[in-house]
Amino acid sequence: MTTHVNLLLTPDKADNASLLLKQLGQRYVQYINRSYCRSGTLGEGRFRSSVAREEDYVLACYRYIEVNQARAEMVKHPRYYRWSSYRINAEGQASNVITQHEQYRALGRSEEARREACRVLVQNRAEVLRDTRAATNGNYALGSRRFQAERL
Repeated sequence: MTTHVNLLLTPDKADNASLLLKQLGQRYVQYINRSYCRSGTLGEGRFRSSVAREEDYVLACYRYIEVNQARAEMVKHPRYYRWSSYRINAEGQASNVITQHEQYRALGRSEEARREACRVLVQNRAEVLRDTRAATNGNYALGSRRFQAERL
């Protein structure tokens, strides 16, 4: 069984996201190896990532992450997926782990306005799904041609 985790991270230093995921991966492998009396690696390859900066693309990442399990028909709605941030972003559930991205905060002046905008964002299934997957799988920048050229 393969496990996929989607995260939208905004690191304060260029290497921090890579270092975080490396440490998480190492600890997870150690946990599994100890728990199941095994040794060695678990998966193939390293994590996949993409840089995104512009509002439309960051929000497309939000949408992609929020609807992923519903799109895969694992759940009927994002609120039903145990690990989804939908309940926090769209319904106002408290979290000690999730910090709202500045693009999310720009969706409205009040918490309720942002939640409503998030619900609309998730309902809008005219997604940038192909571009998001291609950027993540290809490890290239997600954004306009100008932004992509800046990242080269």
